[in-house]
Amino acid sequence: MALSCSRLCSQLSLIRLGGLGTKRITHGLYFPNVSGQARLALYRHYTSSKVRRGLGRYVASRLQWANTKYEGFLKRRFPRFFQLYHTFVEGFKLLFQDAKDVSRIKVKMMSDGVKIQDLPYREMEKLRQFRRHLIKAIPLVMISIPPFANYLVFVLMYFFPRQLLVPHFWTPKQQVEFQGVYHTHRAQQHWPVLKGLEHTSHQAKNGQLQGRLKDLCAKVQSGANPKVSEILAVRSLFSGPPLGIKRMSVDHMRHVSRLLFLTPHLPGFLIGRRLNGHALELLQLDRALSRLGAHQLNDSELRQACYVRGINSYSLGINQCREWLSQWLQVSSSLKDSEVSLLLHCIVLLSANYPNAPSRHRQEA
Repeated sequence: MALSCSRLCSQLSLIRLGGLGTKRITHGLYFPNVSGQARLALYRHYTSSKVRRGLGRYVASRLQWANTKYEGFLKRRFPRFFQLYHTFVEGFKLLFQDAKDVSRIKVKMMSDGVKIQDLPYREMEKLRQFRRHLIKAIPLVMISIPPFANYLVFVLMYFFPRQLLVPHFWTPKQQVEFQGVYHTHRAQQHWPVLKGLEHTSHQAKNGQLQGRLKDLCAKVQSGANPKVSEILAVRSLFSGPPLGIKRMSVDHMRHVSRLLFLTPHLPGFLIGRRLNGHALELLQLDRALSRLGAHQLNDSELRQACYVRGINSYSLGINQCREWLSQWLQVSSSLKDSEVSLLLHCIVLLSANYPNAPSRHRQEA
């Protein structure tokens, strides 16, 4: 450090001495018609800028060196803490990169007059995920702002990673584990939703539709997977009474809310409004995915798409994920905006027994 500083001082001294000459070439440019004082001012301007840039590069390199040494020390002496530290740093990088991407998408929407339903699938999915992650990440970011407060964040990451952190701050192992835990909570609502559908089927005025809905519920309850045609055969019951989003009973809406990881502890009209908003968003996302083509998704995107729509994709093979998503899109592409309630119920109808009902948790009413 001292040697580097002395070298820098000697360079500065040479620069000052060089500025006393009568003719100077600054950055390869010679000024023959400029007075000596003007040439001296120009020379000092250019050389001082060069020194500042060199000093900035030197400081940055020393900081990088110190950070590398610090990370090496943590990795050798405290490997578990180093894993938390590395996950924390990389998580913030991913979060800020997502923020830049979302800002770019927003600017494009404003400048080009593009509506959200007209965005490409990946951009629409980026906005959807970032909005949800940001709400959860804001407290973490605020906690980490004061000096040395990041150590408190490390403690929270260690003891409460699933409850307090967004997926940006999860390790790959935690992502698989936590999605399995969340899907288990979601699967616990399969049986109550099916019982609610069966009970509500008695309110259908059309006897033929009533029978089809009962048969559909019975088939899923027996452990079989329904066909797409069997689901679409009862679609009209989900656009109005008794199973439209604004016509469902409050208890049934609370169970459906848990399928989307929404809080059920709200007044009925607010639950219905939130369900309708999330259902329309999911329908628009499906339409964008259909325009793109599900075959264009890589393995990670495919698993995420299946998980969002109600199935634990990490328990399935890639081909099974593609098959299941194809069935989902067949249903989704046939629905109108007024029938989005059926799309939410497909989280149960298509997922409860696929492929062999590994995650179904029956609860006796």
